Amino acid sequence: MKKIFSFTMLFLILHSSFLILNSRCQWFEQSPVPQVSNLKDVYFANSSTGWAVGDNGTIIKTTNGGINWTAQTSGTTMSLYSVYFPSNYNIGWTVGQNGVIRFTNNGGTSWTTQYSFTSQPLRSVISTTHPYFIGYIVGYAGKILKTTNQGVNWISQTSGTIYQLYSMCFINDNTGYVVGQEGVFLYTSNGGTTWAIRSSGTANNLNSVIFYQNAGWAVGDSGTILRTENLGTNWVKQTSGTMLKLNSVKLFGTYTAWAVGNNGKTLKTTNGGINWISQTSGTNKHLQSVYFITNNIGWAVGDNGTILHTTNGGSSFVQKIGEEIPEKFSLYQNYPNPFNPSTKIKFSILQDARRKTQDVILRVYDILGKVVQVLVNEQLQPGIYEVTFDGTNIPSGIYFYKLFAGDFSDVKKLILLK
Repeated sequence: MKKIFSFTMLFLILHSSFLILNSRCQWFEQSPVPQVSNLKDVYFANSSTGWAVGDNGTIIKTTNGGINWTAQTSGTTMSLYSVYFPSNYNIGWTVGQNGVIRFTNNGGTSWTTQYSFTSQPLRSVISTTHPYFIGYIVGYAGKILKTTNQGVNWISQTSGTIYQLYSMCFINDNTGYVVGQEGVFLYTSNGGTTWAIRSSGTANNLNSVIFYQNAGWAVGDSGTILRTENLGTNWVKQTSGTMLKLNSVKLFGTYTAWAVGNNGKTLKTTNGGINWISQTSGTNKHLQSVYFITNNIGWAVGDNGTILHTTNGGSSFVQKIGEEIPEKFSLYQNYPNPFNPSTKIKFSILQDARRKTQDVILRVYDILGKVVQVLVNEQLQPGIYEVTFDGTNIPSGIYFYKLFAGDFSDVKKLILLK
């Protein structure tokens, strides 16, 4: 029986590895529930619990970091464009087509209707205070709505524009920002009592905005990325290296941010946008939303039910620990093993006969052959390397790690005990 299990496990790993061998990415795809259509937004309350929404009233939820997703009953067939849950992840909203607002106070077990009294599409929803009585929504035709009673009533505010509004963020209870069509940029310092129109310096649509303290980014059509260091008083255009539409931006701290867009475009900066580095997402689907809860752990969602996940910020953290040229390819047993919560995995790489580097992929799988984490996926020079596998966000159990390097491959077992 043990031999049969081992053979089945090896087959699953080989099969799944063959399918992903050419992905060349530090993002890996997670599997949503069946028949999920285009996803428009993703939000995580913590490392385990998150939601994604999309076309045809789709709401899906995960409680294990995206390993499994479960469909929730939204009560609408309208497309949903935005979802928001405060840190109390029982209370949440999702908004969308034809002015639809759906509200939950039980983590999405049930969703009820709140009334916007508009037929305009609503594109972004957030809450600004604890215990989350105050919330805002923006949408088409300059629509801005505010609630002070957890959505029992949504009151229309005067935005001063008829442009389509796509994204909004607040840095405190009073200070908020909105971006939208043809570069429109709105600002409030009094909780939305008044909104001022400021210049963004672009006529391109701005699809997403995010702030941390005084610094913020806005991204949009034709690869537009704007950066401000003074609460939006002045915006500076940054070089994105692409003309593709960018749909979403998320930051972590002042200098690190990610942007995603059409054709699977994924960008990252760690120096405030002086350089934006293109990451390989492994998909050509349009990515509509990105969300990070730490500087390493994030998700992106998009068309055709695409859900991507990274546990290393989309970058590899492999370290070279030996300069000598190994005599052979090797994958070593992890140490310690069993482990909790992290362990080291060492491997050695030879030089490719045709070039100086090898294409190296190292992934961790669960016992069903599903990818749990991507540890390495890049070109490496000959040498001995080590990488850390952190099992903080996965349950105890038996896992397997597999190395691909040139024509070499090997797989070993590791055990997480919590």
